[in-house]
Amino acid sequence: MFRRSSQDAPADSVQLTEQDSSARPDAEAKKGRPTPKRNDAEANRRGRAYVPMDRKQAARAARDSGRTERERQRLALLNNDERALPNRDRGPVRRFARDFIDSRFTAAEWFLPLAVIVLVLNVMPSTSLKSISLMVWVLMIALIVLHSVLLAFSLRKQLAVRFAGQSTKGTVAYALLRSLQMRRLRLPKPQVKRGQKP
Repeated sequence: MFRRSSQDAPADSVQLTEQDSSARPDAEAKKGRPTPKRNDAEANRRGRAYVPMDRKQAARAARDSGRTERERQRLALLNNDERALPNRDRGPVRRFARDFIDSRFTAAEWFLPLAVIVLVLNVMPSTSLKSISLMVWVLMIALIVLHSVLLAFSLRKQLAVRFAGQSTKGTVAYALLRSLQMRRLRLPKPQVKRGQKP
């Protein structure tokens, strides 16, 4: 009764709808290629990335790939293959830090054998042996700290000279951690003899 018919609609509202459609061309624009058939789209999707439907199968595949990667890195550490080393061991800066530590006797590499001796002496019933083990323990810790500080200063100075302008972040800590390991157990294997200049 009080409604307008579509014929009575004002002309300016028609103009507004035309402006709206021209304001957003993406809604009406064509994509420039035909829509692929369903079979082609599914085959393309399958070919791009295969994700197993079974979660157990996916977990097994991830475990297998991780195992092969770890084995590849372990062999690289044993054989000093620079291309397959883990990121923390890669590069000339880290190689120099390893050679710097491997070319010296370090007090820290004797930490584990001396710790075992101290533990054995501490178990003995004799109080004199216990006091000796405590003195050995304190002297060993003091010697390791002092020698590590001297190594850190010396390595930092060498890095500043040899690798000026390159990032050496974390290299001193990497070298000190390596110095804590016994020489035979270090990975990657030492490449320089003791006393040889890196």
